[in-house]
Amino acid sequence: MASGEREFTVEEARALIPEVRERAAEMVAIRADLAELALDLRIEGESASGGIAEAKAYEARLDERIGWFTDQGLEIRGIAPFLIDFPATLDGRSVRLCWLEGDTELEWYHRTELGFAGRRPLP
Repeated sequence: MASGEREFTVEEARALIPEVRERAAEMVAIRADLAELALDLRIEGESASGGIAEAKAYEARLDERIGWFTDQGLEIRGIAPFLIDFPATLDGRSVRLCWLEGDTELEWYHRTELGFAGRRPLP
């Protein structure tokens, strides 16, 4: 663990999942709006959703939402799909409790060194 890095118990991480799901849903909606606006601007040169200023506003909203996750000590591993890790220790090993957009509960982990490819169900 890096100095000052928050470490979660499975129980602490699971207790945060309802708020994680709510805030992730906001991010997914903003991400989709931004993607559609960017595509319209790139292909059509205009969009009913706005222009460059609105795209910048969507980006700022995403950054603001990301800030909540990092302020909690969570590690953002991907935006599309939205993937976060909770630093933790299981059986004396450094792991990441892993939550992926669409998961209803926190049910997965992986050893810190392995990342997503080493993802396993929590015991």
